[in-house]
Amino acid sequence: MKKWVFMNANTNEKPVAIVTGASSGIGLKITQSLLENGYCVVANSRTISKSKDLKPSEDLVLMDGDISKKGAAIKVVDAAMKHYGRIDLLVNCAGIYISKPFTEYTSEDFETMIGTNIAGYFFVTQQVIAQMRKQQSGHVVSISTVLVDQPLAGAHIALPVLTKSTIPAFSRALAMEYVTDGIRFNTISPGVVDTPMHAKDDHELLKKLHPIKRLVQISEIVDALHYLQSARMVNGENIRIDGGAHAGAKW
Repeated sequence: MKKWVFMNANTNEKPVAIVTGASSGIGLKITQSLLENGYCVVANSRTISKSKDLKPSEDLVLMDGDISKKGAAIKVVDAAMKHYGRIDLLVNCAGIYISKPFTEYTSEDFETMIGTNIAGYFFVTQQVIAQMRKQQSGHVVSISTVLVDQPLAGAHIALPVLTKSTIPAFSRALAMEYVTDGIRFNTISPGVVDTPMHAKDDHELLKKLHPIKRLVQISEIVDALHYLQSARMVNGENIRIDGGAHAGAKW
């Protein structure tokens, strides 16, 4: 993986990032990579203080809390300001996936998915923007899925698509609303990613869902994040990492 080195644009201090959904999968690897590349990080998940992979340090604050709740979002942002005094990057990784035939989703499924996949980035992004406006700089990157562009025939994905499809549009809207404040908003939309969520699935079958017949590696998402962080003229973009699936290729 490429080594990326960043400093704050106007100081010689380490840049500061908040990462939600940081206890496993994509969020965990992003957190680890940011630390390796000289960031200070406030990492959040419901029980991240119990993580075996992340240990608190001078450069890492672990914040337990349900990020779908406004109170938790406020505490995460307050922790970043208390420990580091600024916020340069927010990475919205928190998300869940419930697959059922559309007519079998319950009201509890709906509320859970809306809570994590929409409120889980809505409230924390609100709080972060308020601080970034004071700084007149910042960057928000949110993780969606390419399924919102290219659904799979027969797949039970209506509720995940309903919730995740909001992210690219949300990023574009905010990119234009806050462009004069020096804040950028971008989205990363991967295909099927080789994460613990798919550990028991048939990987050979999953590979066939991409025109390039392999799973997306988390390292590719991490590299896309670092690219977006370094590409100061990229704003309102949605980077799809899916081997071309979104282009409508025949699988």
